[in-house]
Amino acid sequence: MKKSQVSLSCREIPALKSSNVPISSSIVEPEFYLLQTNRSSHAGTSTRLRGNVSNFASLSMEEKKEEREFYPTSNQLLKRPLALLALVPKDAALFAAGAIAGAAAKTVTAPLDRIKLLMQTHGVRVGQEGVRKGIGFIEAITLIGKEEGIKGYWKGNLPQVIRIIPYSAVQLFAYETYKKLFSGKDGTLSVIGRLAAGACAGMTSTFVTYPLDVLRLRLAVEPGYKTMTQVAFNMLKEEGVASFYSGLGPSLIGIAPYIAVNFCVFDLVKKALPEEYQKRTETSLITGLISATVATVMCYPLDTVRRQLQMRGTPYKTVLDAFPGILERDGLVGLYRGFVPNALKTLPNSSIRLTTFDTVKRLIVASEKELQKIILENRNKEGQSTSEGTVR
Repeated sequence: MKKSQVSLSCREIPALKSSNVPISSSIVEPEFYLLQTNRSSHAGTSTRLRGNVSNFASLSMEEKKEEREFYPTSNQLLKRPLALLALVPKDAALFAAGAIAGAAAKTVTAPLDRIKLLMQTHGVRVGQEGVRKGIGFIEAITLIGKEEGIKGYWKGNLPQVIRIIPYSAVQLFAYETYKKLFSGKDGTLSVIGRLAAGACAGMTSTFVTYPLDVLRLRLAVEPGYKTMTQVAFNMLKEEGVASFYSGLGPSLIGIAPYIAVNFCVFDLVKKALPEEYQKRTETSLITGLISATVATVMCYPLDTVRRQLQMRGTPYKTVLDAFPGILERDGLVGLYRGFVPNALKTLPNSSIRLTTFDTVKRLIVASEKELQKIILENRNKEGQSTSEGTVR
């Protein structure tokens, strides 16, 4: 829709001489009228402005040009490339940043993730009777290297990278959306609001990408599969569509508090720091480590339950079955199997992701400011040209 506005400008006209022309008898009062334009229909309506009419009065309506008419030229963009980012839709920029950061973080930490999964699911994977309850961190590293070689440490990483692209995009976009939704009338966001926004964002992204997470787990820990497609067809044939959402309940329950605590602590710690430290990359990295560690300690047992429910042949049917079952079999330690490698991957994973997202948001704000500067400069040049033409 074309926008328009009325502007009142007063300019001195050098050639105009003062004269005392009597006001027409048809005008009862010395008044003049300002014509306004309705933005939707452009129908004229009049507004009365009282004032003395002497010498000369001129009222004009200037329609605001579309902002795109003042957008930077190719030469301006080459000289000031930061403005280019502002031309990319904000959601698309955040999507790309989250996808790249997530993929890089997952690839770097893939070996630790594989070790963690083996430690979490060892008991279910090898059978319930006549085997050791669990394997240690060093033993898991040795086992993977011995049986599968170097490539084994990155087994299942491709579906995880594929999964993280939509996961990061949906989660970060949803978090920003939910923050606006839970903000108060004055735009402030309480701690409860931040926790609710993080929980909803975590559940939304998990629900959308959950089937890929199940495929990644099966490919990583079950022998005999080489590709994600092979796993998917076998699951459809033997277990049905419902198997792709096995363990969704505990996953939603587990991810909601994790993302809520992680994002909330990250935001609050950053806000509590002096302003000169808030924009530093190292500050974001350290803050991301702190927030992820707190969230992991609180929520890791639910992640262990979720993984065991996802496994084929699991003796547990619900969360209520899994918790006492794991405690009876392995004790409290069983709920924290794989915690060490998971904690070790928290720094590069969560910190890189949140830091990249934070950095891109600052870049987007800076690029928008740069674009507005160029638009303002172009508009001022246009205004000067129009003024010179009028005087001539």
